[in-house]
Amino acid sequence: MRIALMWLVLSLIFLAVGLQRILQGQFPDPDDALRLVQVRDLIGGQPWFDLHQYRIDPPAGTLMHWSRLVDIPLLIVIGLLTPLIGAGAAETIALIVVPLLTLGGVLFFIGRLAWRLFDTDVAAFTCLCVGLFAPLVFQLQPMRIDHHGWQIFTVAMALWACAHRSPLMGGAIAGVAMALGITISLEILPMVAAFGGILALRWFRDRDDRWWLVGYMQSLALTMVVAFFATRGIADLAQHCDVVSPAHLGFFVITAVGTGAIAVAPKMPRFALAGAFALAGAAGLMFFALSSPGCVMTPFAALDPLVRDYWYINVSEGRPLWEQRLDLAIPSFVQLLVALAASVALALRSRDWLRAWWTEYTLLLVASIILSLLVWRSAAFAAIIGAVPLGWLTVRLLRRFRLADGIGTKVAMLLAIMLVLLPSIPVRLWELVAPADETAIAIRVEESKCAIRDQAEQLDALPQGIVFAPLDIGPSILLKSHHGVIGTGHHRAEAAMSDVIAAFIGKPKNARQIIVQHRANYVVMCTDLAEAGLYAASAPDGLAAQLVSGNVPAWLEPLPTEGPEEFRVWRVR
Repeated sequence: MRIALMWLVLSLIFLAVGLQRILQGQFPDPDDALRLVQVRDLIGGQPWFDLHQYRIDPPAGTLMHWSRLVDIPLLIVIGLLTPLIGAGAAETIALIVVPLLTLGGVLFFIGRLAWRLFDTDVAAFTCLCVGLFAPLVFQLQPMRIDHHGWQIFTVAMALWACAHRSPLMGGAIAGVAMALGITISLEILPMVAAFGGILALRWFRDRDDRWWLVGYMQSLALTMVVAFFATRGIADLAQHCDVVSPAHLGFFVITAVGTGAIAVAPKMPRFALAGAFALAGAAGLMFFALSSPGCVMTPFAALDPLVRDYWYINVSEGRPLWEQRLDLAIPSFVQLLVALAASVALALRSRDWLRAWWTEYTLLLVASIILSLLVWRSAAFAAIIGAVPLGWLTVRLLRRFRLADGIGTKVAMLLAIMLVLLPSIPVRLWELVAPADETAIAIRVEESKCAIRDQAEQLDALPQGIVFAPLDIGPSILLKSHHGVIGTGHHRAEAAMSDVIAAFIGKPKNARQIIVQHRANYVVMCTDLAEAGLYAASAPDGLAAQLVSGNVPAWLEPLPTEGPEEFRVWRVR
């Protein structure tokens, strides 16, 4: 009941905070807009197994690496409501309901885990902590319909499963959760390994606990195979490096079979057990390397240099902690460190099986924090794991606050609670008194005065064609109009992305050749975008710099537009 109440409270808070953005149809990220485009195409008749975006780099289009699993909830809500209230209203409700249902699922698993380990008070405050972790709030807010929220859900589900009473069943549930997570996106692969490592430690500690890892590996491999054929079919069996492919399936099937064989073998010393695991892993890696040698490196290792320098390294959420805006990242990282300290304290104060549990939990949290240091977007995984010890610490501090006699002690407890729950308060207070940075430029599409989410609708009145535009606003153009775009910020269209960048930083004469080569009919620019500023700063004589300054080449015919002057449209002559 308390978990449901906290879900209701957090949902109302999220709705109130994001109400203006919801009314304006403003997505938190361009990927959310493109996700809705993909669902619309599916509803419009595009085959289930066809993952092409035919309006990105038309006419051939771009084969996306996104999973159909994330489309299913949106498809169900929109499909059920459209006959009753119309497609537009059904989409709006789906954009609100699906993220909040994801939040509810996350709270259910993490709250139930806290309740099982402690009591209802800790369960309630654990759920509250979920709503106070900035990385979690961003991924679970209304309008956030991309895949990250569902991956957080799978981590919460696997974490809950690790406390199941039945080793085989608990391991199997955790395996299903991680299989769904890795099917959605390979970025969760380190967490798959971390959960496997924790369950392997249980085996080393007590052979009777080997069924945790056996259940995990068997269900992980089986669910991955089923999910692959259910969402990808047999038409595309290529070895892609950025999504689950036959080589990945082979690795997990081989290691799952190896784990099962080790489990039924006679008991062996720990060093021999480690060697057996190493052999099973080596066999899986050998199959993977032989089947897909180009994927031994990361999917982004061989990116086109232009795409890497102008796009990839500027996707801040995928970069390390030290490349983030520290005023936003450090408070969340402080929360993670406090959660880690609380988890260590729980391990030290516990005894017997509970000490072993909290030791494993601490190791899992350490692994997720290290991952977040390297890829800041993964801080959401660390946050969902850290919510339980943080909830326990909050309840403990509140109880001390109630029992404290002196005013000094109460103030100290209150400050400690604020540090635990709202470490960003000092930063926000400083921002109120600090002078504004007049030189700052918009770093996100939604901060642009261009308001592409509104202005893109004007493009729909123009005859259908192909639009040459900055990568970041491509999804909004696809969503709000019937046009195609040359490229968006999605690496499968790497060649088209490189052409877009090369044209914007190239001299107008050279840019025209690229634009004509792609048969573009229109050029669109939001002059205050960070992307446009990046192109203009790196190439003062390039096309982007010329368009931003108003020095438009003669082969572009300006078209009348309504709205902010930052939004400009030209027809290619």
